[in-house]
Amino acid sequence: MPTDLFRFATPASVDDWSAIDDVVMGGVSRSHLRHDPAGHAVFEGVVSLENNGGFASVRCRPADLGVPGASGYVLEVLGDGRRYKLNLRTDDAFDGVNHQAVFDPPAGVWTSIRLPLAAFTTTFRGRPVAGVPPLDPARVRQMGLMIADRQAGPFALAIRSIGIA
Repeated sequence: MPTDLFRFATPASVDDWSAIDDVVMGGVSRSHLRHDPAGHAVFEGVVSLENNGGFASVRCRPADLGVPGASGYVLEVLGDGRRYKLNLRTDDAFDGVNHQAVFDPPAGVWTSIRLPLAAFTTTFRGRPVAGVPPLDPARVRQMGLMIADRQAGPFALAIRSIGIA
């Protein structure tokens, strides 16, 4: 049974999350994480490929999210048919090494997605990084959601919880 790191049941549950979109490099994509009165969060926005853009993301403030001995992460989500990524960072920096796992939730149905530690690849600004130790779940400090499927248009991913198993 997973242990919840985030449960998006209340409006306050999204307060520590903010958008980091391709505007940081000149793009025009936009996103945010909002609370839905039905008791979950929604990561939504519009991806634009203008100005060499193409990604939108949200990330929580740095916190102690580490769990020693964990084998993976579990997300309870309602997809829209698009591909998403769970991003994890083991430091408090804004920019730097990121551990990413891709997931493709089915459209229109709540589902539980399990991402084993082996599914995470180490990247820097979207490019693979070699020679870096694998993700250590005991050291996780930041967590985020991203869409970077190079498909322009609106998106919406509903999230009930993010947990660790």
